[in-house]
Amino acid sequence: MILLRADHIGPLEMFKIGVGPSSSHTVGPMVAALAFRGRIEPILKRADNCRLEVELLGSLSATGKGHATDGAVCAGILGYHPRLTPVKDIWDAKELLEAKGGFESCKFKPSTDIIFGGWNLNDPSGSTRLPHPNTMRFCLYENDQIALEEIWISVGGGFVERLGERAETEQKIIDLPYPYDTAQEFIDQVLKSGLSPWDLVIANQKVLGLSEEKLRWELGEIWKTMTNCIEAGLSTEGILPGGLSVRRRAKKLFQELEAGKTPAWSEHDLRPSVYAMAVNEENAAGGRVVTAPTNGSSGLIPAVWRTLKERQNLDDTTLQNGLIVASVVGALVKVHASISGAEVGCQGEVGTSCAMAAGGAVAMLGGNIYQIEQAAEIGIEHHLGMTCDPIMGLVQVPCIERNAMGAVKALNAAALSLASDGQHLVSLDKALSVMKQTGLDMNNKYKETSTGGLALG
Repeated sequence: MILLRADHIGPLEMFKIGVGPSSSHTVGPMVAALAFRGRIEPILKRADNCRLEVELLGSLSATGKGHATDGAVCAGILGYHPRLTPVKDIWDAKELLEAKGGFESCKFKPSTDIIFGGWNLNDPSGSTRLPHPNTMRFCLYENDQIALEEIWISVGGGFVERLGERAETEQKIIDLPYPYDTAQEFIDQVLKSGLSPWDLVIANQKVLGLSEEKLRWELGEIWKTMTNCIEAGLSTEGILPGGLSVRRRAKKLFQELEAGKTPAWSEHDLRPSVYAMAVNEENAAGGRVVTAPTNGSSGLIPAVWRTLKERQNLDDTTLQNGLIVASVVGALVKVHASISGAEVGCQGEVGTSCAMAAGGAVAMLGGNIYQIEQAAEIGIEHHLGMTCDPIMGLVQVPCIERNAMGAVKALNAAALSLASDGQHLVSLDKALSVMKQTGLDMNNKYKETSTGGLALG
């Protein structure tokens, strides 16, 4: 189902447990491949001479190798799930398929049957224009005749859409007790209902079929995954894969923090940045992470939550409430701008995560709805125009440090908002409109293609 309204996108859609290094280039393609595998099962059961071909297009072609898109597709084709399948099995899938030359009755050799096809889509209609920068074509042949061909797009944050699905399936809009599709409407509903922002979302989610008990259990698992990811990053040394020879720094920096050896200013230290780096180094290594709202920005929210938990002694329920509020901000960005670096640059990834973290932090620290909106707007405003220009297509430089800086920005945005009355000139809705237009105006070489900016070295 295509999600078109912010109030129909819940916390469990915005936060997904998966694997690194990219939600749009790794998790999304894996999910799409898994779905296509399910759709061809009836054909495979009756046929004995099938061949599969996968074409990666646009940004998936330009940076897919650095983002391990081919490996993710192989995992999905084997029926592996980004959350449920052990990480090692996921990354062994490509080698397994290469050695066997296929699966079941279907021939599929990654080295020859995964095609990095550039920026032109050659479909039967004669169109060459990509429907989205992250486009995939899956084609199953039976006796050298096309048995099933589908175009899928990865729209950021692990969300995928099958081309034509939007036209075929109208979203079922359910009447919610507290409907909203803009930040202002969310504010109005909170004020009118007298509910806390998180209780309002919980009430809506209940009508959508998700109980508060189930929601909080899942959020507990999400926070546990975030915490485990931080710990893994703080305890691992070595060189990140991919060829850039980027050395992991989080463990050494954390040891220096604990020993009081790192520089500090105004009684603060590098802790939030180090926590963010720990997560993003794990992400870059293809480890288990949470999209927040993307993998490229997965370190920011865990870093802010861990920092506030340690300094403010926040309990698990409060941390969950913060995630719920953060998810509202993320849903608003997804609907009215984009969380895809290939669409709008890094403002859609680190910028969105910063806004989510800032709004969620204010909620956890007792701020009102105006202060929550202000903090989220500050997070967006001060990332407007940020390019997505990873060197060699790897989610390492500048991505890891951008999360480190974004965590500090989010904490500062929250502090600024809590120190004010929440009144501000630019609304979050206005900032999202500007963010979308900025992304549209941005040259494609600065949007996850590794053909401009810092990616040129």
